Amino acid sequence: MVFDINGFLKKALKAKASDVHFNCDKVPSLRINGEIFKVQTDHITYDDVQSILEQTLPEEYKKMFSIIKDVDYIYEIKGLSRFRVNYCKDIYHGKLTFRTIPYYIKTLSELKLPEYFKEYTNFNNGIVFVTGATGSGKSTTLASLIEIINQNRKAHIVTIEDPVEFVYEDKKAIITQRSLDIDVDDFHSGIKYALRQDPDVILVGEIRDKETLLSAIEASETGHLVFSTLHTNGTIASIHRLKGFIEEAGQEAFMKRLSSCIRGIVHQQLVPTTNNGLLTPAVEILTFTSTVVDYVKNGKFEELEQLMKRSRQPNISTMNTSLFNLYEQGLITKETAMEFSLEKVEMDQMLRGITKDIIVEELLL
Repeated sequence: MVFDINGFLKKALKAKASDVHFNCDKVPSLRINGEIFKVQTDHITYDDVQSILEQTLPEEYKKMFSIIKDVDYIYEIKGLSRFRVNYCKDIYHGKLTFRTIPYYIKTLSELKLPEYFKEYTNFNNGIVFVTGATGSGKSTTLASLIEIINQNRKAHIVTIEDPVEFVYEDKKAIITQRSLDIDVDDFHSGIKYALRQDPDVILVGEIRDKETLLSAIEASETGHLVFSTLHTNGTIASIHRLKGFIEEAGQEAFMKRLSSCIRGIVHQQLVPTTNNGLLTPAVEILTFTSTVVDYVKNGKFEELEQLMKRSRQPNISTMNTSLFNLYEQGLITKETAMEFSLEKVEMDQMLRGITKDIIVEELLL
């Protein structure tokens, strides 16, 4: 019997689900506003999973399906939505996860992201990282930034993704989109070939290894603006993660090179609001000013951390500052601010007014 995957996904979209889970021998589940809800229906069978795969899996993967253990691909219901799909083998004979990718690319304002982010699209070279956990909205943020360039610059944008998620319509820019495994073997070679395609801007889906990182840096050093993502927990943590890709003996020279090409690091989380649990972004921003470059180049991370805590400028701010602002606006609770804080002791002090009082006293001295 054919599983009606299109019908199920249409209902999931109507319920405003961001993700749909199909596990063998379990009922389907939906993620709505960050929480998992089980659907009261029949259990998914092994035949159901095979039927869904038969309907959605690209032909390129069907030929080698017997040896596939984990694969990402895109499925589309024309006129409705695109979905990023992951299939993995597990002890229950297979699992499928569908993530919604809308056709419409939202603006920074619609995403409730700082308008300052737009500044990162004005650079002609360098690297901008958007970081965070899986499901934190990194791809959506990047799509918004790429669309700003698309609307405002006569440029060539090349994206290398795993898989291609948002599909752009050429406006002032022209856009070439390539998918791993189907159009290019890996991110490293994707960047290598992109440099031969007359690009101005390159989007690299994720920095996963040393080779990809060094290729991205080389692209930025040769006059290209590069955007990419990292799975990290904070802006300073992202710098340490990048450093960790390099052998210890070469880290000092690498940090000097890296600090000169990074334009900014953004870390984001999606946190539940007081409005029926709807999600809103909390963001940490580290723009590489001359002072920040100096601190990173010389490994002065404690000084950098203090700089971020004391900053009241839109180009440098901590996650705690973002969470506290959301709390003051009545958008999140104290409990949510504490839960998503990267530094809970400081967050507790901020909520009790201690940190603010200290800053005011210092300014008066």
